[in-house]
Amino acid sequence: MELVAEKREKIGKASKSLKSRGVIPAVIFGKGIESLPITVSQPEVEKAYNEGGETTLIDIKIGNKTEKVLFKEIQEDPITGRIIHAGFYKPNLKEKTEAEVPVEIIGEENNEFVKNGEAIVLILANEIAVEALPTDLPHSFEIDVSNMQIGDTITAGQLNYDKEKVSLVDLKPDDLVIKLDKIEEQVEEAPVSEEEALEKIEATEEKAGENEESKEKQEKE
Repeated sequence: MELVAEKREKIGKASKSLKSRGVIPAVIFGKGIESLPITVSQPEVEKAYNEGGETTLIDIKIGNKTEKVLFKEIQEDPITGRIIHAGFYKPNLKEKTEAEVPVEIIGEENNEFVKNGEAIVLILANEIAVEALPTDLPHSFEIDVSNMQIGDTITAGQLNYDKEKVSLVDLKPDDLVIKLDKIEEQVEEAPVSEEEALEKIEATEEKAGENEESKEKQEKE
């Protein structure tokens, strides 16, 4: 995956004029390197982010130089949801880095219990923090729920990934990631008539009065 970028000379408010050209401001940063302001095509950034997320290395070509980076900081327009600024992190390819890997559920449309409205897939971990070399980061943790039964669970230890190259940061093998849970039927209470409601109120008030009289009698004794 490759993005073509240009060095950005103007920063701050001057970046607003970039919108009319279909590009957005961005920056490349990393440990021990000087931040590099750039501009990139807005549609291409959207495409790259949607396809690769934050765990896929991207080649950013600036003139004759190419940098391998990861999406790190994304700012979106609060109204349109489109990306308006991107931060690209340049990792050391020989050092392990941490990243949040999304959990992707597939096969819901094929699960008989989900289709019949009897069960729902509970996602207990939408993203999972991992540590690996940048080139070994998984794109996602894909879980197929097609054949799961009600009450079945998937734990972190059951996830499909290269355990020799990737390690989980926060989760233990027995920690739950998803569960196929039964949908409990909602029992609707029968409507209470006005007469029944008044009877309940009067009975409550009468009991409260009796308790108060008993308390006063005990105090006098």
